Amino acid sequence: MTRKVFGFFLVLLCLSVIPPAYSQVSVGEYAVQRYVEVVIGLEGEIHVKHILASTGIPKQVELISGTASNVKVSNVDGQEQLFSMLGDYGVLVMPSNEELVVEYDLDDVLVQKDGLWTWDFRYLQTTSFIFPNEVDLIFSNGKPVYLADKKGIACHGCQMILEYSIDEPTNLENVTWEDKEFHVEMRSHAGLENFVFDQPSKRITFDVNQENRIVTTIIPLELLWGPYEVFLEDEKIFVYDHINNGTHSWVIMKPDISGEVSIIGTTVVPEFPIIAPLAIGFVMMIILPIIRKVNLH
Repeated sequence: MTRKVFGFFLVLLCLSVIPPAYSQVSVGEYAVQRYVEVVIGLEGEIHVKHILASTGIPKQVELISGTASNVKVSNVDGQEQLFSMLGDYGVLVMPSNEELVVEYDLDDVLVQKDGLWTWDFRYLQTTSFIFPNEVDLIFSNGKPVYLADKKGIACHGCQMILEYSIDEPTNLENVTWEDKEFHVEMRSHAGLENFVFDQPSKRITFDVNQENRIVTTIIPLELLWGPYEVFLEDEKIFVYDHINNGTHSWVIMKPDISGEVSIIGTTVVPEFPIIAPLAIGFVMMIILPIIRKVNLH
């Protein structure tokens, strides 16, 4: 508290000695932010860092909306610097010849419901989000983003509904066809059961026991190739964008009622193996020049 109060009086002193030529520059001017980093923990705890450019005058930094605590300002070497709180919404930093870091813990923004964490986020600076290692799929404004080995995203002029889940119940279903085994992974808090793969109809079916829960089905492309159509009790339903990493496809849905879900693909093993298109293309590359030579004769 002493540091903050002293910082406030230092601001007043700085204002009193600003030369007339610079009198148009007010203490309320916003600092230039290099970037903002938001680190999210397993239990929904949030730590925020604002990296600021050096400044010759006191400048203001707007905090991300929420309940901020443990606020501090330091230089790049971790040495704490003087600052003043501007109510609950901002910080006033002192002049510095080097970059400054404003950091704090943030509460009352993430809401967990039915196993899904949600944050209605708005902050018009470039912001990076770092997620726990257990998170590999998030939703930004309803669009799924597969993180793979990347543990974060960058958001520019950021306004989004952020959603993600941790430790979803997972069903790993084994499918054996002609001595080959495939694994279909299913994730959801909806309670999934009665998985069936039907090769002749190119169909995966299962029961969903709870409505309005995200269901993710990860399908080997060698087993069932897209594009996919999804039905709930024989009625076609909306499916989020499919994610395809070259070997598997993520089929993501949010059934609004409980019941039987059917995922229907276009091609099924061994009808049209995944390598077949490549083989056909290779053969055509060899045959076409020969055909042209024959035609020339």
